Amino acid sequence: MSRIGRKPITLPKGVEVKIEDNIVTVKGPRGVLTQQLPADINLEVSEDEIQVTRPSDAKKHRAYHGLSRALVANMVEGVTNGFEKKLELVGVGYRAQMQGNKLQLSVGYSHPVLIDAPEGIEFEVPAVTRITVRGIDKQLVGNTAAHIRAVRKPEPYKGKGIKYENEVIRRKAGKSGIK
Repeated sequence: MSRIGRKPITLPKGVEVKIEDNIVTVKGPRGVLTQQLPADINLEVSEDEIQVTRPSDAKKHRAYHGLSRALVANMVEGVTNGFEKKLELVGVGYRAQMQGNKLQLSVGYSHPVLIDAPEGIEFEVPAVTRITVRGIDKQLVGNTAAHIRAVRKPEPYKGKGIKYENEVIRRKAGKSGIK
């Protein structure tokens, strides 16, 4: 049996879970999230925890068991605490700033790059070389951070570009002059 799928999900105070036709709705202090789960996976909600079960040990059911539990756990975590990703800009003259609810990046192109905040995502720029992406949907936060990073990926020679806060860039040696 899946070790992740077997673990019960504890529900903090103030979090409500509703299940209708395999559509799970989690409501908490930070907002509401909905997710459609596979038809064969069952959710049993008690007062303070959720248990995810599967009907058989078929390969498809085993695959969806842990996935469904992780999706619901991320929804509960998102509506209580939220998620965030931090990015760093490395390079001379690379900077970020807020322009209304848009993020403006100056990363070595001839023009600044403007990125709109999707619904449910907020940007914060604590310093000119740091960006924080916050939201309640873990997948949307990760995708938005990846979209920002893709504007100027870190290059392996000098390490310039937009990288995640704890990302380690593998460096390559430059040209070796033969004398």
